[in-house]
Amino acid sequence: MNPTHVEHIGIAVKNLDEAIQLYENIFGLKCYQVEEVPDQKVKTAFFMVGQTKIELLESTSADGPIGKFIEKKGEGIHHIAFAVNGLAARLPYLEKQGIQLIDKQPRKGAEGLNIAFLHPKSTFGVLTELCEKP
Repeated sequence: MNPTHVEHIGIAVKNLDEAIQLYENIFGLKCYQVEEVPDQKVKTAFFMVGQTKIELLESTSADGPIGKFIEKKGEGIHHIAFAVNGLAARLPYLEKQGIQLIDKQPRKGAEGLNIAFLHPKSTFGVLTELCEKP
């Protein structure tokens, strides 16, 4: 599959504003974008650390994926995302290799990226996101 780099690490938080303050005041990072992704029921905040982004995720609905994650597991690392080229063509290949896909087709994610998730049952318990710039 040859990912080009770790695109971001997603961290589920209960309160985005408090989490942004921690990352800015304690780690000295600058939040460069806050964005709501309504179809995923999430509000995100992004920070750059070298070439990798940290994406903080706050649920906008208790029944959204992040709300359910926090209810079940608490706050913490939610997923790792890899940047890839040719995302749409890679998904059928991965499925043929026995990888359980959450998304059989790419969809729009934060920052306008095309994204698709791989089920953690197929990736040693780690929710894995593949991202591609359109």
